[in-house]
Amino acid sequence: DFSGKDPTKVDRSAAYACRWMAKSVVKAGLCKRALVQLSYAIGVAKPLSLFVETYGTEKDGLTAKLITDIVKINFDARPGALARDLALREPKYNKTAAYCHFGRESFVENGMKFFSWEDPVDLNKYASMSAAEVESEVAAKKEEILTKWVD
Repeated sequence: DFSGKDPTKVDRSAAYACRWMAKSVVKAGLCKRALVQLSYAIGVAKPLSLFVETYGTEKDGLTAKLITDIVKINFDARPGALARDLALREPKYNKTAAYCHFGRESFVENGMKFFSWEDPVDLNKYASMSAAEVESEVAAKKEEILTKWVD
């Protein structure tokens, strides 16, 4: 239950992020099913690990490892970045505390975005890329990835 927790703590923000990442890779057609897991250590901003399980449903030519790399390019799972990207510091938790945090439509009310983790990031460009093209992009963005992820 997240109802009383600080939104910058990873038990809340990482759960939202995993939902956001999984919905994004599935919506883009990179796989048909996805489970995303993050792990953190106390006092370390970068996640220690990212695991993407696709249950063998990857698009032809992609692997779960390449989909994991796509997630690393397009998401920043450091707690401060998640609080920023998902607008978790806004006073809006009375709406999320009722009827569950997941599976709801995102909406904007009084300038605040609610349930933003339900809006997938557009990863469609990767659906038309070959494994070699994804690997090339990962190599080109390696430094950027290392600013956000322990790798």
